[in-house]
Amino acid sequence: MTFRLANRIVRLPEQFFSGLTRRVAAFQQAGHDVINLGQGNPDLPTPSHIVEALRDAVLDPATHRYPPFRGLPELKEAAAEFYRRTYGVALDPEREIAILVGGKTGLVEVAELYLEPGDVALVPDPGYPDYLSGIALAGAEPYALAITASNGYMPDLEAVPEAVWERAKVWYVNYPNNPTGAGTTAAFFERAIEKARDHGVLIVHDFAYGAIGYDDHRPPSFLQIEGAKEVGIEIYTLSKTFNMAGWRVAFAAGHPEVIEHINRIQDHYYVSIFAAVQRASVAALRGPADDIEALRQTYQRRRDAFLGALRSAGIEAPSPQGSFFCWIPLPSGVSSVAFADALLEQAHVAVAPGRGFGEHGEGHVRVGLLAPEDRLVEAAERMARFWARRF
Repeated sequence: MTFRLANRIVRLPEQFFSGLTRRVAAFQQAGHDVINLGQGNPDLPTPSHIVEALRDAVLDPATHRYPPFRGLPELKEAAAEFYRRTYGVALDPEREIAILVGGKTGLVEVAELYLEPGDVALVPDPGYPDYLSGIALAGAEPYALAITASNGYMPDLEAVPEAVWERAKVWYVNYPNNPTGAGTTAAFFERAIEKARDHGVLIVHDFAYGAIGYDDHRPPSFLQIEGAKEVGIEIYTLSKTFNMAGWRVAFAAGHPEVIEHINRIQDHYYVSIFAAVQRASVAALRGPADDIEALRQTYQRRRDAFLGALRSAGIEAPSPQGSFFCWIPLPSGVSSVAFADALLEQAHVAVAPGRGFGEHGEGHVRVGLLAPEDRLVEAAERMARFWARRF
């Protein structure tokens, strides 16, 4: 007996990272020493005070019941305090913050809320592949905004045809950018707000790597810019800032009507997040800023160690301004998929092929700084030997 699959599911793209994960697992199971730098999964443990807060909350029978549909008020208050303290942004905890079951969930929900067949969603290219998931579910069309070294990794908004602006309803923006590690400026956000206001487009700023900026770059929040809350929201995940990827906690902040609509769809999907995890998330957001700075410094040391080893071998690559990724250009004409496959097979280093992030990602691979410095240096040395044999 077979059952017809709904078209909205048939339209879904293949999950980009699932195939990479399977390939890496197969080499590991075969006994190879694989250095896996292909995913965005933090390798460091969640800070102990957050884990202790979870343990205490689990022991409280009050957390064993259904939590409020729209999240614990104290978690929304903690998120608002975090934004006020970190970015100087004032948020109403009840009207301007929605608790999410991970940032990815919010990115998909926004597409389901605001896109119809025939609509357009603007996406960065290269960009996070899962922006396309919600767009496909809604039956809408993605329109790629090229972000490359030639334009400073910020799209040329004047090059977007007027006909596209007229059909655009949602615009995904992401800085620090995954996969390129590029940062942005307040001036770009100001221009984006102007365009969104002119064309009635909802901006969704994916601020997953907001805590990770290098050298003199401190990633700005979209919500710091005047007028941002009138045209959009920002999605902030605890996954990267607090090494809580497996905990699945994030929040959306900004435009109150959009926040209400997110809450409405989640009323039907979930009964929020386990209350003990929410209490631990309060401990994270109210915890010491020193922990966040120590994490940022760890990634900066890793970045410098990895790129230093590559450059010592004669391979040039730009230094990212943020995120925990390096974006490595390949020799002209080299397929990123073929390069990544061969590097895994011959050097047992896993990286993500740039083509998986969009057409303009071709010719690059993404390296996650998600291993200790000595392993990153070893990965760079393996890459360099592989590079010398091939090119």
